[in-house]
Parts: sequence; C-alpha cells; structure tokens
Amino acid sequence: MLTTAYIGIGSNIGDKKAACRRAIKLLGKAGRIVAASSFYCTEPVGYPDQEEFVNAVVELETPLSPPALLAQCHVIEDELGRSRLVRWGPRTIDLDILLYGEAVLNDAELTIPHPLMSARAFVLIPLAEIADEAVHPVCKETIAQLLHNLHDVHRVTLCDSPVDQP
Repeated sequence: MLTTAYIGIGSNIGDKKAACRRAIKLLGKAGRIVAASSFYCTEPVGYPDQEEFVNAVVELETPLSPPALLAQCHVIEDELGRSRLVRWGPRTIDLDILLYGEAVLNDAELTIPHPLMSARAFVLIPLAEIADEAVHPVCKETIAQLLHNLHDVHRVTLCDSPVDQP
C-alpha cells in the first residue's frame, strides 16, 4: 500500500540548490515523487548566526512505514554529508517528514505531523504551493488555512523556478 508523505528539504552549506536537487533525486528511492515545490531562500530560524537556507517540499508516494522512511531520510542526509553538531545549525541537507497520510505519531524517534511545521513559513509556503488542500491531522486545518493564520515573520522569498517535475 502506498501512502502520501510530504518531506521538507533544506540546505545552507555549499551549493544549496544542488544539495536540495540531489536529495530530491535520492528520495525517489523511497517511492514516487509526485510533486516538488519551488526553491525558497529563507532566513534561519532558531539559530540566526548562519547563512540563509534554500528550502523546498516534495510530495512522495511511498510504500515505506514512517520509521523506514525516516531511516531512508537519514541515509540520504548521511550520503550528502550531514553532520549534527548544533541544533538548528548549519547543514548540507535536512530532510523532515512533515505529513505521512493522516498519521499522528509521537515517540522518541519520530513525531508526525512535524511538531513545528504549522508555525514555520519556510515549511508552509512551499507546502501550500503543492498541497494547499492537504489537512493537518491534528489541527484539522488545511495547509492554506494554516498559512493564512501564520504569524511567522522570518523572510521567505522565491529563489528559483520549480525543480524539475517528475
């Protein structure tokens, strides 16, 4: 059985767009990429003393369970040179499972939906581009509604045309 998952992608070290494109390609090993958002240049959140990020979101149809998808995301991050030295700090690539079907999970390894997604413009703007009618399974609001009610003031600007669509 396939489940629709939305994966947030971010990079702020090196060739950020290339890292995001490579991550999107590698995510194809976890299922079928249905859609990919544009790239957005975003102000860092949580740890401000670092370069701006490039962020995007992909829609993925996957046969993997949430833990298996998380493991695949970690494999991709490792392959692209991710190190985890500073929480919310600089990184070559960051992959976050935002939504996984209608699943609500909360354990030591994985929380779905992503616990901070509804408060972050750098997540909601690209997600709304490709899935504005998707419903957050806890808030019971669409992504468009969450974006409309968002109070995040961090800068998010379009910085590239949509990535190659599958």
